[in-house]
Amino acid sequence: MNELEKIINKIDDSYKEVIKVAFEAGDIQRENFRRADLEIDTKSTSVDMVTEVDRKCDAHIVARLKALFPHDEILSEEQGLFPPELPRQTSDADEESYQWIIDPLDGTTNYSIGHPVFAVSIARWDSKGPVFGVVYVPMLNELFYAQRDAGAYMNHKLIKASSQTELGKAVLGTGFPYDRATANNNNGENIKTLIPLIKGVRRMGAAAYDLCLVAAGIYDAFWELRLCKWDMAAGMLMILEAGGVFDVFEEDGKYNVITGNSELVRAISKRVDIHN
Repeated sequence: MNELEKIINKIDDSYKEVIKVAFEAGDIQRENFRRADLEIDTKSTSVDMVTEVDRKCDAHIVARLKALFPHDEILSEEQGLFPPELPRQTSDADEESYQWIIDPLDGTTNYSIGHPVFAVSIARWDSKGPVFGVVYVPMLNELFYAQRDAGAYMNHKLIKASSQTELGKAVLGTGFPYDRATANNNNGENIKTLIPLIKGVRRMGAAAYDLCLVAAGIYDAFWELRLCKWDMAAGMLMILEAGGVFDVFEEDGKYNVITGNSELVRAISKRVDIHN
């Protein structure tokens, strides 16, 4: 039985095709990993990187989603916003519209230095939030997916968020914004505050994967500042479907997040500055 045949039957068939798209992007990443001649550029800052593989994966995912869901809008990290390829076949103003949100290679810095933690993240949202999400971590062969009201899965097994409620026994994940050299709040003081109070802290460098680790109960909780929508679009649904809570505050188009079970989210919220 291949990987697609193992996918839980609760997931719509059309979304199984999207999981296949994530595998295809993962194959591109695997084939080019640790290539000596990899082309690397920078975007907003010297630490905001993009490689030719980011762009190749982005183009592949966008093209496949346009063909699979021509009535949906697409937001991709590397190419921006695409309107629907085809108009909807009804004039009903109440018909739900959808947007696909793509991070083709989350963890570009890791990828560029040959670190094996990076991921493909693809999500579909409607006006209420995430409907479907898939995150694939090709070098670790870890697949996460979730559909609204159908649960969250890691390698086809149902996952649940951590039940650890004591901050002193909790392992948390976090990260730092790309504009950390100039940001009013770069998360440094938050780290300083929390380190004496917790069991441990981890920084993977790929927020989409961090969020999946929360959904799977591997991390007890996670917080981060100034994420982009594509960083959290799929992982948010994983956590909600795994029984966690997801507190998110949007400021100036960036998203500040605290997530885990309700007790830990409250405890972290009391101790960190979550605003920009």
